[in-house]
Amino acid sequence: MPTKNKLHILWTNDNLITSEKMVFMYGINAKRKKLWDEATIIIWGAPTKLVSENTLIQELIEEAKLEGVHITACKACADQLGVTGILEGLGIEVIYQADPFTRILKSDEKLITI
Repeated sequence: MPTKNKLHILWTNDNLITSEKMVFMYGINAKRKKLWDEATIIIWGAPTKLVSENTLIQELIEEAKLEGVHITACKACADQLGVTGILEGLGIEVIYQADPFTRILKSDEKLITI
């Protein structure tokens, strides 16, 4: 049985242009064009606040989810920035990331860090 091609984009940069023109452009097209079987965007650090405040980013998150991109966020970051409820309201999985992130690093799955 073939292994699924999995892509993870670790998004730690809150630059709006980078977010729109790399994280979401590639993340959405990864699924839309069937470049990867699975694609996940991991929100960690500064983008946590950006997601909670920026409607363009919120629209891109919704578009990504509609294409089948999984969106997850660091619970520790969201809690510390006071935006956990906002992220969950946007349909984002908010979890502690240490264990899942370590699993990614120890696997054959691909990781892009932005």
